[in-house]
Amino acid sequence: MIGSLLVGFLVAVIAAAITDRGEKMGCIGKILLGLAGAWVGQFLFGNWGPQIADTAIVPSVLGAIILLAIFWKRGS
Repeated sequence: MIGSLLVGFLVAVIAAAITDRGEKMGCIGKILLGLAGAWVGQFLFGNWGPQIADTAIVPSVLGAIILLAIFWKRGS
């Protein structure tokens, strides 16, 4: 459980750094973004690449980037 939360946070931090969005979300928001991004990414792109705590990192980051692009405006 704690491993999944840490992976969710890591995924969201990477996605926010790539897209330059979601900087002001806070820790809880980033964890939720990372978990939702992992779900979306693995649903769309499958379960490939390096894994941490049974979560594929590359598809998870791609899913989080998709969610950031849809829901968060730059600088908000």
